[in-house]
Amino acid sequence: MAFRTIAVAGPSEARTAAIGALEAGDRFLVAVGGDALVNAIADAMLHWSGDASSDALLGVVAGSAPCDFIRTFGLPADPAQACRHLQGDDVFPIDAVRVAYHDHATAAAHFLNVAEVGLGGAIVRRTNRLPASFGRARGFIGFWMAVGGFRPTDIRLRGDRRTWEGRAHNVLVANGQYTGGGYRMSPRSWPSDGYLDVLVMKGPKSDAFTILNKAVLGEHLPHPNIVEYRCRTLSVETARPWPIQADGLVVGTTPASFEVLPQAIRLKI
Repeated sequence: MAFRTIAVAGPSEARTAAIGALEAGDRFLVAVGGDALVNAIADAMLHWSGDASSDALLGVVAGSAPCDFIRTFGLPADPAQACRHLQGDDVFPIDAVRVAYHDHATAAAHFLNVAEVGLGGAIVRRTNRLPASFGRARGFIGFWMAVGGFRPTDIRLRGDRRTWEGRAHNVLVANGQYTGGGYRMSPRSWPSDGYLDVLVMKGPKSDAFTILNKAVLGEHLPHPNIVEYRCRTLSVETARPWPIQADGLVVGTTPASFEVLPQAIRLKI
């Protein structure tokens, strides 16, 4: 199989390179890296196609990079095994999600896996600001620094099926099942069903770590402090601006809205 490689320094360069490749006629883009790179390539594909399904194809070779996205599909991280999945004709159409948010003005982005509004966004924001030299301890340190300073607030969620109002510390909006480095936080999600799975964390902040042992296998649900529901569209309003992370990238703050784009991405499996 003939191919060419493009080295990029980060998500912004990856988006630019992906759009350039698509405009040049390439239709099979492979993200060689983790969730942030997969997000950037998918975002570029959807901007290029106008949020519609196209003949472009996405492949993923995670290697040693952290990639929760591939876990839902059982795709291997090992490069040799992952490359074998790039061969053949097996293609799986999956949903994508468009998120509109505040960033000095209204802006929009896309994601394929999981977004978080609130504490989850604050954890990613804090972690991403820490030096890369911290290594694996970076996520642990970022988690506890964010939890200590974060305050729950009153929120209002409006979906196409229901409205919820109350005090919470985090809202998880899931298309895929795994996030946070292997936790199966949304075990009922299936990224081709046309729905978002929403988890509203309305209990104490301590739930952010006390549920983790069960969340590894997705056994934390149902939970008395977690409100679950499904919708195709969702708006999130908060009493004060909350950070939003999508697939490990902080995109902006609330108010925000989410919309499923049914089977907008063709994934090579």
